[in-house]
Amino acid sequence: MDSVRAVLIDIDGVLTVSWKPLPGAVEALRRIRDVGLGVVLLTNTTSRTRASIAATLGAAGFPVDAEDILTAPAATAAYLTDHHPGARCSLLNSGDIREDLVGVTLLDDTETGTDAVPDVVIVGGAGPEFDYAALNRVFGHLQRGARLVAMHRNLYWRTDRGLDLDSGAFLLGLEHAARTRAEITGKPAPAFFEAALRRLGVGPGQAVMVGDDIESDVLAAQRTGVTGVLVKTGKYLPETHRAASAPPDHVLDSVADLPALLDSVVRR
Repeated sequence: MDSVRAVLIDIDGVLTVSWKPLPGAVEALRRIRDVGLGVVLLTNTTSRTRASIAATLGAAGFPVDAEDILTAPAATAAYLTDHHPGARCSLLNSGDIREDLVGVTLLDDTETGTDAVPDVVIVGGAGPEFDYAALNRVFGHLQRGARLVAMHRNLYWRTDRGLDLDSGAFLLGLEHAARTRAEITGKPAPAFFEAALRRLGVGPGQAVMVGDDIESDVLAAQRTGVTGVLVKTGKYLPETHRAASAPPDHVLDSVADLPALLDSVVRR
């Protein structure tokens, strides 16, 4: 990390839990900004738009705006434009993210008896919408040849109530039942990290990625050449850390410790 110029940071579980700032997180981000490092908040959050996320973080004191945030829905829109142009899509997601799905044609296939048959099924984040009827409808689309595009593979996330189940658990079942494989657009897809690097104008060796998910955040970034920093907050579990497929480059108790780590390596 001799030439760090940019920091990629996960939001949920690193900066906030249930959108409430974690101790020291606001000050840590301010210090990173003050030394002139580029910042992109890289998140698999699918319940809010970039504008909504920026407004919530700004109200909590974080120095960010919508242009600093790269979300899985925004990455999904770009992916569909590149790989499935003109596709008619069915969306299963908890939260309204249509504002960030620029250029995506969404069908309303939720009404009983509809004849709408999508080319692509998009699976976002889990919530009450993931009931039997919705999952079975997706299964039917996949059997009829629709492609499966998922914003992430997260199995769970941390809330102020504890760990909540996420859509990755349902995705595994859909893949096995329909004998297909999802195309992933958010973390841990390499293209997601590469998009953040392009936005900042830096190479992989000039960036660090900070996350609470050792596989999807940290090791996925390391495989693209970005230095990985695992924090012991959010969804972090010691057993998951021990069972990981590889070690993280760095481990911190929380993002509050990140400025000290960066101070030791940044060359101005």
